[in-house]
Amino acid sequence: MHPPHPEIRLRLARDRAAALRREADGRRLARSVRRTAPPPRRAGAVRRRVGWALVEAGLRSGSLVTARR
Repeated sequence: MHPPHPEIRLRLARDRAAALRREADGRRLARSVRRTAPPPRRAGAVRRRVGWALVEAGLRSGSLVTARR
């Protein structure tokens, strides 16, 4: 089998390079959006984080934290 014509190889290489550039631009854009946009807050997220911090510190069942009634 004969190797492809040089012009065809050049065209394929240019098309592949353009596709890689588009993919890189898309990834850069997605990364910049993730950095600038704050994470979405769900209801109770702060309470949950504080609760887990207390559990990790071992204070949940101790006398330092009292349950609200």
